Amino acid sequence: MNISNQQANMLSTSTTRFLGLLSLAQLLASSAAGQDTLGFGNGYLNRSTKNFDIQIVRDAQTLASLRPAGSSFDFLPLDYLPRRARNGQYHWGDVTLRYREVNTTGNTPWVDIDSAKTRKTITSLRTDGQISAANLAPTLPTSLPLDITREWIDVAGDLGLRFTLTNTGKTALEIGSLGFPAEFNSIFTGRSAEQIQQKCSLADPYIGMHAGYIRVVPVRGTGAALVVTALGGTDTPLEAWRNLAEASYSDTGYASQTFEGYYEWQVLSNAWATKEWASTDPWNPPNSRVLQPGQVMTFGVRFSLVKGGVRDTDKTLSAAGVPVAVGAPGYVVTRDSGPAQLSVRLPVNLTVISVKSDPPTALRVTRSTAATTAEGVCLYQVTPDNNTWGRARLSLSFSDGRIQTVHYFIPESASVAVAGLGRFLTTKQWFTDTSDPFGRAPSVMTYDYETKSIVTQDPRVWIAGLSDEGGAGSFLAAAIKQAVQPSADEISKLEQFVDGVLWGRIQSTTDYAVRKSIFFYQPSAVSYIYSRAIDWRNWWSWDKAAAYATDRAYDYVHVAATYWALYRAGRAYPDLLKRKTWDWYLDQAHKTVIKCMTDSSVGYSRDGLMGETVFGEILADLKRERRAVQATAFESAMRARARLWDAAAVPFGSEMAWDSTGQEGIYYWSRYFGYNATATKTLNTVLGYDPTVPHWGWNGNARRYWDNVYGGKLQRIERQIHHYGSGLNALVLLSAFRSDPSDTYLLRVGYGGMTGPLTNINREGFASASFHSWPETLKWDGYSGDYGPNFVGLALGSGTYLVEDNEFGGLVVYGGSLDQTQATKSGVVATVQTQDAFRRRVFIGPLKLLVSVDAGVIVSFTYRAVDASVSLLLSQMEGGPMASSAVVWLETTAGTAKFTVTNPGLAQTRLGWQVPLSTAPVTVVIGKA
Repeated sequence: MNISNQQANMLSTSTTRFLGLLSLAQLLASSAAGQDTLGFGNGYLNRSTKNFDIQIVRDAQTLASLRPAGSSFDFLPLDYLPRRARNGQYHWGDVTLRYREVNTTGNTPWVDIDSAKTRKTITSLRTDGQISAANLAPTLPTSLPLDITREWIDVAGDLGLRFTLTNTGKTALEIGSLGFPAEFNSIFTGRSAEQIQQKCSLADPYIGMHAGYIRVVPVRGTGAALVVTALGGTDTPLEAWRNLAEASYSDTGYASQTFEGYYEWQVLSNAWATKEWASTDPWNPPNSRVLQPGQVMTFGVRFSLVKGGVRDTDKTLSAAGVPVAVGAPGYVVTRDSGPAQLSVRLPVNLTVISVKSDPPTALRVTRSTAATTAEGVCLYQVTPDNNTWGRARLSLSFSDGRIQTVHYFIPESASVAVAGLGRFLTTKQWFTDTSDPFGRAPSVMTYDYETKSIVTQDPRVWIAGLSDEGGAGSFLAAAIKQAVQPSADEISKLEQFVDGVLWGRIQSTTDYAVRKSIFFYQPSAVSYIYSRAIDWRNWWSWDKAAAYATDRAYDYVHVAATYWALYRAGRAYPDLLKRKTWDWYLDQAHKTVIKCMTDSSVGYSRDGLMGETVFGEILADLKRERRAVQATAFESAMRARARLWDAAAVPFGSEMAWDSTGQEGIYYWSRYFGYNATATKTLNTVLGYDPTVPHWGWNGNARRYWDNVYGGKLQRIERQIHHYGSGLNALVLLSAFRSDPSDTYLLRVGYGGMTGPLTNINREGFASASFHSWPETLKWDGYSGDYGPNFVGLALGSGTYLVEDNEFGGLVVYGGSLDQTQATKSGVVATVQTQDAFRRRVFIGPLKLLVSVDAGVIVSFTYRAVDASVSLLLSQMEGGPMASSAVVWLETTAGTAKFTVTNPGLAQTRLGWQVPLSTAPVTVVIGKA
């Protein structure tokens, strides 16, 4: 395949295309004179502890640099400090608070205090063994009836930050807000891809009260990590996580695609919860504290080095005396699921006093009687109430007065939720206006749930134009659903969409090129009444020529995936397709991919593309159908990309300066072609931005923070919850776990990300693009937007996993319930009821064996350790079409035992075994080959 120079250079240039980023030298030059209110020009205090090398700004005594001892890697942006020394720019060591006087006539208004607002050189105090100490009075209002001192201290080789507040007035004060701004080196502005990987880190919170923490991981995912925890006692819970408003300057781009911005560890939040956040339900109950005249309070945090890297986070937390909770299958538990497992690892001499659910009946908790492998671990079974839907919280009260909160989400039964999604997409989101001059009918279009209407106009034309992720997302989700949970009515409508809109309008019938939008803004070119309430002057209001351009590779994935999904549905259920045959759809999928990969005018085709695990499925099916010529051409196209990635230092390019979507495709094809070093590098990168914490919103939630600007209704730079990064990056982690089932860390993150897309589906079946994480919002976005790729991750990653996990004392199930486990003299016999969304895929960890079917469902399976055998119970899909047979596929990790279906008389087809299905369930037995 011929590759143009432009395409070959994409990997190195893709990180700078989006904004035309300034060089570091330009940034340094652009720093305005006289803006050093921080005082960095007067030098630093250089200090060390056992674990850290530290620099503190001499005048402000804020933290400037935090490096692992002896390392050049910095968790803080010291190199950008000259551009972050203005008033109103936050650093570790700053403090914000709200207070009001408490009197008999009623409370006075809240007064805001912010140490970063108007800086003055603070007063140093005698250290008496501390790293540094200061009184903040010079940089705070003179009328403040509080004395605030700050100390940097050595805590067993870690770094501690401690504040002491003294009420110096004559009236009691209510402290309604107290926060520690959290600054880390997450500034991508002006950095190359290599510099981002070498220098930057990403931070995410666990908003878990006294057990809460901030985890900080290098972008590359390797090397020492960092956790920030409460500094002893019960005074510093992580009660809320507040976004910090800073002015944005061109030299750093605060709150932009290249610099998400910073957040604050909120110890007390009642003053915000009763004012700016009054319309939301906060993650934790908001609190305030009353400080009597002369009374003293201390608050603080501890910075601990995670020497072994991100996987050792829990070990480091335990060493710091923090209770550690681990859930299986995570914190998204469907209403029909069996009990979830919760392990709580306790510090020495700490006990659990009570466990309470909020709402009270949402979660039923019982202490498990199962044996554990570690002292100090409490195991609980957590069962969701089948009448509850949405957010739920467990509060664990400990013997020392601390509280830990574990946050769950309870969706509908997974299969019920997906069925509701399919109905909503093909009814409420089904556009039938054949007079539409853009030719969008009939189709599944973007929906605004807040207005209960289809989005027929938006200044970001692709949203109403059935392309890009924001516009193709809805038809993509509707189609992919058919591959795993087909519906005759829905497929009938999708075939109309393919014939009337996709093939010929979105995609060219002559060369398979895919347009970027079929809606556009050009009043002179079309007879259409554009809304005067919309500002059409932005760059994204493309005219016809720009909308009809076919140069965006990402758009080809959605089209190919749609064809593939209808192929899969029609291959397994031949009676469902009425307009075209299954092989036509497979051909269309293949040709769409080849067009994308061989046409040099299609940009980004050398980057990893979101959702392109579907490409792997297309290739697998080409091989199963014995289409050798097509499969060879397909492999050749993918191999050329994989070679480029393997030669690149940082192959994760995209339209953005930094992204978390290219990794999925890069990992898939690097593994496929044996570029294992690149695959490992990619996996590590995913672990750098994809956390596991005891919170449904952040667990497995791969970092995304700008896509609401392009696909959401509320356009804002913010940490998005369960945007499509969750589902797609889960595919990387689950694949890696199946290769090494002993690495349960991968499963915890991956399964959390894969089940995340279930939470986006509301009780009517509408699926939102993402959840808004800012505490004043905490709600799902109004647009369906780019949910489709997220659903791709759910569809391709769903399965029931039986694994060995020492954290839970033996066998545990993700996506099902352990119906019976029997330990015999010859080994374990375990029977599992499947409860994942589609019930078509099971993984038996002890055997490294993945079993999947193309039709019907796997009702249950039994694993026998003595002979390494598995029995599957197959049945028809309840409420769906009837299949005459199902093909069973087996997949094992290279170098492990091979397995075969041992039922006599079964025909082999499409590289699997064809099992006849009728109205009665059928048993399939799998044993070693």
